[in-house]
Amino acid sequence: MKYKLIHKTQYRYFEKVNNYHSLVCLQPQTMVGQICKSFSLEISPKPADITQRKDFFGNIIHYFSIHIPHQELQVLATSEIESFPKKNPFYRDSISVEQAREIIWNTRALKIELLQYILPSPFINWDDEITLFAKSCFPENRPLYEGVANLCHKIFSEFKFVSNYTSIYTPIKTVLRERKGVCQDFSHLAIACLRSLGLPARYVSGYIETLPPPGKAKLQGTDASHAWISVYIPQLGWCEFDPTNDMVPQERHIITAYGRDYSDVAPLKGVIFSSGRHTLSVSVDVLPVA
Repeated sequence: MKYKLIHKTQYRYFEKVNNYHSLVCLQPQTMVGQICKSFSLEISPKPADITQRKDFFGNIIHYFSIHIPHQELQVLATSEIESFPKKNPFYRDSISVEQAREIIWNTRALKIELLQYILPSPFINWDDEITLFAKSCFPENRPLYEGVANLCHKIFSEFKFVSNYTSIYTPIKTVLRERKGVCQDFSHLAIACLRSLGLPARYVSGYIETLPPPGKAKLQGTDASHAWISVYIPQLGWCEFDPTNDMVPQERHIITAYGRDYSDVAPLKGVIFSSGRHTLSVSVDVLPVA
């Protein structure tokens, strides 16, 4: 599948902003199963310079500063992506939770490499209640891959997707209690469950092509950023799961970045020199290309 991806972010400030510094994490990855054929970043007001680098996790980050007074900021990211079918492992090829923990924790180099995805991170922590929620999905000596699929199915079945019900600062325990949230909440919960069992899991940010109801045209700007999880399974490597949609990501999933949680891969992170409130609007289009 080939896609044109358009991500537009617009800030409006009630008071003038004199200086603005930002990190942008919007360029899709080029990796196995996906090629980013082009990427452009248009910013208004226009910054003097845009600098590109790779962060600690291997994501492509752009940095810019604006030093002129302004009350509106627009960031338009446009990409062309080619996505390919992904091969799914079979449950029987997966080792058990107990075997996975033994390999990870007793292999020094592997443990050091994966430790950042096992320990708590800014948006992910857990307690006994979360561990108990997780354990029911991992019967003893059952394949780890199957257990992760069970966990994602449990979240999909027991939780309701409600737009704008939470914010990025909503605690995981609140999501667990209310049984409501959005994709980033369900991904954070799934990762917390896995880490509570001593298993490495990371956060994936990106996009998914949404399909309109039968007979209806797709509306512009109605797509959205998406999030899912990636779990390290010895002998299989990193395996991805989408708890929001209860599926294994395929061609319609476009990967932007990997991190410990949302804080590592936020689309825009900035510092402004101003006072007063602001409004934010975001529109996303994931458009198939013939």
